[in-house]
Amino acid sequence: MMILIAEFFVVILKVLWAFVTAGCKWVVRPKEKSVAGQVCVITGAGSGLGRLFAKEFARRRAILVLWDINSQSNEETAEMVRQIYHELDTPITKDGPVGGVEEVPPFQPQVYTYVCDVGKREQVYATADKVRRDVGNVDILINNAGVVSGHHLLECPDELIERTMVVNCHAHFWTTKAFLPKMLELNHGHIVTVASSLGLFSTAGVEDYCASKFGAIGFHESLSHEIKASEKEGINMTLVCPYLVATGMFKGCRIRKEIEPFLPPLKPEFCVKQSMRAILTDQPMICTPRIVYMVNFMKR
Repeated sequence: MMILIAEFFVVILKVLWAFVTAGCKWVVRPKEKSVAGQVCVITGAGSGLGRLFAKEFARRRAILVLWDINSQSNEETAEMVRQIYHELDTPITKDGPVGGVEEVPPFQPQVYTYVCDVGKREQVYATADKVRRDVGNVDILINNAGVVSGHHLLECPDELIERTMVVNCHAHFWTTKAFLPKMLELNHGHIVTVASSLGLFSTAGVEDYCASKFGAIGFHESLSHEIKASEKEGINMTLVCPYLVATGMFKGCRIRKEIEPFLPPLKPEFCVKQSMRAILTDQPMICTPRIVYMVNFMKR
């Protein structure tokens, strides 16, 4: 009995300490970590948020590994990344150790593209093997690929429902199983789950999408607990839960007209910049806009 009471007070102290540290981050903004030279895999990199994530990581000199089911759009993203690399690929000078000036070697651009249907387990594992052979160990995994059927339940073909569940949820299992073992071995890595506010609370007409994002968030939270229990402090996880993003996936989707002026669809660039800030400061979760935190709190 005494042990249970002691554990209860320890938990209370940890919760209070978590509130204190979170409050401190509001006052003193944590410094962003460097990802220069780190290998970053981004699924669904051919368009939307995936493309913007690729450009942001390129600006920070990461080595990009782009996955998408569409070869053409994926190569278009790669070309944008190469252009960013080209802008960075200029000689930089700095003060030398004894006065004078020394030249910093120019940045060496590296971007790799792979055609992969993340909804197919065998393709994920085979592509992951290619990445390890071609590039090396993966430091950052951005599980971004997603689809939406856009149909009400009774109007949605079973095949589309299955596709939504497989791509938006099951694929996270395959990609994580492919890259997590080496992260655990090295005690180094970062896994990002790009979910949705509709994985925190639901709405009508997108039953399959909500279910898939609820599943992705459940997977992410459970895996976070598992990694924490393994005491692998070098592995971080970030859950990204944006509100409706104007990427074209939800074209035609509308919310109540009374609310729409106060809660318009998010600009993709804003969503990604906020997410990058969270990833680079090892923030466990990011909701955009901030009102989503309140809605989720009220639901719970």
